[in-house]
Amino acid sequence: MANYLLAMATYAGLYALMALGLNVIWGLAGMINLGLAGFFAIGAYTSALLTVHLHWPIAAGCVAAPAVAAAAGAAVALITARLRGDYLAIVTLGFSEVIRLVASNEIALTGGTDGISNIPGPLRGVLDPTQFNLLSLTLVWVVVAAAAFLLARLSASPFGRVLRAIREDETVAAVAGKPVLRLKVQAFMIGAAALGLAGALYAHYNAYVAPDAFQPLITIYIVLALTAGGTGRMAGAVLGAVLVIALTEGTRFLAAALPFLGAVQVAALREGLIGLMLILVLMLRPEGVLRERPRIRAPEAG
Repeated sequence: MANYLLAMATYAGLYALMALGLNVIWGLAGMINLGLAGFFAIGAYTSALLTVHLHWPIAAGCVAAPAVAAAAGAAVALITARLRGDYLAIVTLGFSEVIRLVASNEIALTGGTDGISNIPGPLRGVLDPTQFNLLSLTLVWVVVAAAAFLLARLSASPFGRVLRAIREDETVAAVAGKPVLRLKVQAFMIGAAALGLAGALYAHYNAYVAPDAFQPLITIYIVLALTAGGTGRMAGAVLGAVLVIALTEGTRFLAAALPFLGAVQVAALREGLIGLMLILVLMLRPEGVLRERPRIRAPEAG
């Protein structure tokens, strides 16, 4: 049970890091990105290939992964520069599926559907499973804390304020002399880098990556996490990720509480409860549990 809780806390940290990346792209810049699983996969495969085949150190792989993901993010942002709303969402979702299909079919590079195994982890083989899980949990949440702090500072900076202006009305921002395209590309790169780093951490924690691990469901969970936690707030992204993991994993214990139901019925009930809880959160707090604070002080009376 201890290892299970440590693993779920580690996955909550990975979800939090991905939600932070999405918060820069969508929460600050207002660009809808449904290709999260694709950038997550790029980071995972980059670090896995470098450390398994080229024998790079784990730290070097974790540095290269966000760099490659950021480059891919810049390419996607430039290609989709003129797209808005649903069109941007469809293209980014298609990008994610292309990455997954390439990983499934490029057997010489990615191992195809068999994936890549024996990915090294920090002190794996030296520590026992509980100690390794505890170390991984600590490393992941240290990265999350550092990323949340840096992105919160970025959000409060002039760069973050301009991104909010672009989110509200990019035409007005352009008229004000702001380089809208360059700023949007930079925001996409920063968000993609966070997603790629999450993928690298996942690969070294799980020791195995395969295309099936990067289904679009990951994107849905991260979007739900950011929406429930509070779009535009870095703390909201982290809180939302913890809530999503708590909901998805907490409902696994329904089978023990309801022994008169079959496995299929429990699975259906579990999915229904997850959806209902998230709907209730969004109904009661449509702006998220942690709403975005206004950046302009209201004029004082008199």
